[in-house]
Amino acid sequence: MTFADTLLAWYAGARRPLPWRGETDPWRILVSEIMLQQTQVATVEPYYARFLARFPTLAALADAPLDDLLELWQGLGYYRRARGLHALARLVAAEHGGALPADAAALRALPGIGEYTAGAVASIAFGERVAAVDGNAERVLSRVLALPGDPRQGAARAALRAAAAEMVPAQAPGDFNQALMELGATLCRPEPRCDDCPVSRHCRARASGAPTDFPRREPAKAPRRRVHVAAYALRGDAFLLGQRPAEGRWGGLWELPRVELEPEADAIAGLRDGLAASLGVRPTVGARLAALRHAVSGESIELVAYAATLPDAPRPLGYAALRWVSDVEGLALPTPQRRLLARIRA
Repeated sequence: MTFADTLLAWYAGARRPLPWRGETDPWRILVSEIMLQQTQVATVEPYYARFLARFPTLAALADAPLDDLLELWQGLGYYRRARGLHALARLVAAEHGGALPADAAALRALPGIGEYTAGAVASIAFGERVAAVDGNAERVLSRVLALPGDPRQGAARAALRAAAAEMVPAQAPGDFNQALMELGATLCRPEPRCDDCPVSRHCRARASGAPTDFPRREPAKAPRRRVHVAAYALRGDAFLLGQRPAEGRWGGLWELPRVELEPEADAIAGLRDGLAASLGVRPTVGARLAALRHAVSGESIELVAYAATLPDAPRPLGYAALRWVSDVEGLALPTPQRRLLARIRA
């Protein structure tokens, strides 16, 4: 049997009972694939169910404000996915009659859709013979081919994707792509279970005796240290939140007014100067209230909150909007900000 035949035979009997496996609705497939980007299945499953209960169709999301989606997305991270999905739904509703395009090239022209997601939706929902290479599939193919070089970049990346495109069968291309992902998620993990692998006889890395040497990776860069300093400013029993601009990290989400600093910078002076620029007022900064650490996009961030008093009414110079609130019910906040607030208010 060929590699593809062997893999498909294994997949036919090895499917895990995930809510999106066997799905044929393009909208549901698109949602699952976007949520699964850089996020584990166990994390995605409850979000996927809640999302479809709230937005069962593309039209339902297109008709909803972005804030509704951002609130639902809280905790899932990588909010650019949510913003891209919302923009996609509105564009498809307005220009494509509410129906997703049926081929990968047209899908890639939509907001928030990259090479992998376009290939996954086109092959699974529409049966197009096109590759869909996620991190799991990349690991499987790197080992099967004993691919030299880092498959995430340069010539090695191009070689792997060209090989993947050749391997996809004309029949059941979606099942083949899902089978590659499934194999990488279950058996061909960073520490592979080669003795249980259905395609081990096709695997050059196993034949070499060193399957864990693949895929080859360039050494990861050390995360950049950053300090984010936030102001907890009260007016009566309400505290001030700012809504970030739509573009950029955490776009459209609410936060305690915050300033990004280098680790060696003076936190209090930096907070005063930063808020003068973003709120139009220079605060009086008081006690340090709470702190936490989190990592995002190659950065190690210390998030620190200080009590602050604003002498005048702030203006949203660096924010899309400002709001005094006594709780955050109904507002979308980044998870670190929500955790910080919980520590302050405890």
